[in-house]
Amino acid sequence: MNQQIRAPQVRLVNAEGQMVGIVPLEEALRQAMEADLDLVEIAPMAVPPVCKILDYGKFKYAEQKKQKVPRRRQIKELRLRPGTDEHDLEVKLNHARRFLAKDFKVLVNMLFRGRQMAHTEIGRAQLEKFAEALVDVARVEQAPYQEGYRMQMTLVRKGS
Repeated sequence: MNQQIRAPQVRLVNAEGQMVGIVPLEEALRQAMEADLDLVEIAPMAVPPVCKILDYGKFKYAEQKKQKVPRRRQIKELRLRPGTDEHDLEVKLNHARRFLAKDFKVLVNMLFRGRQMAHTEIGRAQLEKFAEALVDVARVEQAPYQEGYRMQMTLVRKGS
């Protein structure tokens, strides 16, 4: 950048992005100073090196933005209980369909309390019924498994 460039001649690209051609380094620096911008070496391995007149701060910011991957939540979670009623289950099924349509994974949690732990098969049956109701749009990525007071199952959209 600017005074750090060591090549005697550079291939210059002006601030509008138009190729100026091969010019002496002093001329390129002069044009950058007149435009109140920086002279940045874009392709140092080229012969002669390619330099562009631009705002270095904006250039670095744009580079950082390119490298940053947009973070999007990949998993949506639904919580159920062994006593969840039919209508409430239908609402959760509709939520799951909507999430799957947007290509999210759906983590279905069955939460148990106290004495419900003695009858976890009721929760497992409800999770299997949930997966069966979504068989047209989803497949089970991870079968129901239990961790402490919760049983989990992961669903993904068919075809992904």
